[in-house]
Amino acid sequence: MQRKSVLGQTEVNQILTAAIAEAQQSGWAVTIAVVDDGGHPLALTRLDGCSPIGAYIASEKARTAALGRRESKCYEDMVNGGRTAFLSAPQLTSLEGGLPVIVDGQVVGAVGVSGVKADQDAQVAKAGAVAI
Repeated sequence: MQRKSVLGQTEVNQILTAAIAEAQQSGWAVTIAVVDDGGHPLALTRLDGCSPIGAYIASEKARTAALGRRESKCYEDMVNGGRTAFLSAPQLTSLEGGLPVIVDGQVVGAVGVSGVKADQDAQVAKAGAVAI
């Protein structure tokens, strides 16, 4: 039988705290979503000034990173590299800004961020993903 860590509320709060600090340090109004390894929501925070659609996009980025077990940017790179058929893949978004949370070599969840430029979203998500 395999065993792995699971995100608890303490870890979710650590992820959010680190991601929020990164966003606020740069003055970015973003939404931050945290999901478990199955892409199910654990937390969502929309900072003041972030567009309402950010909540949807951040959640989808997080879910993509959790289910795909890789950064959502990998899918964006596939599409930009010419594999446009990937746009029809169900349950995934091909937008940068979703990163898996990895503990002991296992994906235990993911962080998705939306609200600023793609690389800035990824920067905030990374701050959260490496916080635990």
